[in-house]
Amino acid sequence: MDKVQSLPTPAGRSELPDKPLIAIEPSRSWVALNLSDLWAYRELLGFLTWRDIKVKYKQTALGAAWAILQPLLTTLVFTLFLGRMAGLDQKNSGLPYPLFVYAGTLPWTFFQNAISNSGNSLVGNANLITKVYFPRMIIPGSAVAAGLVDLAVGSVILAGMMAWYGVAPSWNLLLLPVFVLLLTMFALAVGMWMSALNVQYRDIRYALPFLIQLWMFATPAIYNPPSNVPAAWQGLLRLNPLTGIIGGMRSSLLGSRYAWDWPAIGAAAALTAVSLVYSAYTFRRLERSFADVV
Repeated sequence: MDKVQSLPTPAGRSELPDKPLIAIEPSRSWVALNLSDLWAYRELLGFLTWRDIKVKYKQTALGAAWAILQPLLTTLVFTLFLGRMAGLDQKNSGLPYPLFVYAGTLPWTFFQNAISNSGNSLVGNANLITKVYFPRMIIPGSAVAAGLVDLAVGSVILAGMMAWYGVAPSWNLLLLPVFVLLLTMFALAVGMWMSALNVQYRDIRYALPFLIQLWMFATPAIYNPPSNVPAAWQGLLRLNPLTGIIGGMRSSLLGSRYAWDWPAIGAAAALTAVSLVYSAYTFRRLERSFADVV
C-alpha cells in the first residue's frame, strides 16, 4: 500500500503554524464603522428600499391608501375620545384639534413603522445575510427609507387640512426638511440598534410593539406639553428626542400658531447625534456574529 509522504519542511519548523498567519477581525477603532462602504453600496440601498416599498402593499386591497388611512384614522379616534370627551381640544394653542393631532400623528406613524420594520429587518433577510457580503447597515436603513414615501403621501392630506382650517404656512416651512432629517436619523438609530439586538435576543420582536405603545404616550403627538403636562415633568419630557422633533415640525408647519421650544429642539438634535453614533458602533460590534446566529 502506497504511503503518502509529506513535503519536507525547513529545519526547526512544523508543517502548520501554531497560529494563523492572517487573522480577519473587525477593527476595534471608530474606523470600524466603514462609512465609505455604505456609499459604495448606495445602489443596493436604493434597490432594497424600492423592494420594501413594493412588498409592503403587495396583495392589499387598499394598497398605498394605508399610508393615509393609518394617521387619519388615528387622528379621528383621538379627536373623538380625547378632543371632545377629555376636552383637550381647548388646550392646544387655539389650533383646530384635528389639525393639531394629525400634525403630530403623521411623524409618529412614520417613526413607529420605521423602527418596527427595521427592528425585524435583519431576521427577515436572513437568507441574504448568509449568502453575500454587503454592509449590513443597509438592511435597516432601507426599511427606514421606505417609510419616507408614506410620510410624503400623508403630508398631502396635512396640506389639505391646513387649507381647510385656514392655516397658511410661513417662512418657518423652510426648516421642515431639517426636522424630517432629524426624525429619519433618530428612527434609523433606534431601528438599527433594535435590529442588532433582535438577532441576538428574539424577545425583542415581542417586546418592541409594547415599547412603542408606551413611547407614544411619552411623546407629545396628541397633547401640548405646556398646557397638559405638569411643569415638573416637562424637563423629563425633553429627554425624549421626539418631543423636540415633533414640536419643531409643528412649529415649522403651523407658523406662529405653535410656539418654538428651542431647548427641546436642541436636546433632540444632541440626543439624535449621540444615539446614531452609539447605535452604529454597537451594530458594527455585533455584526460579526449575524451570519452565525440569524
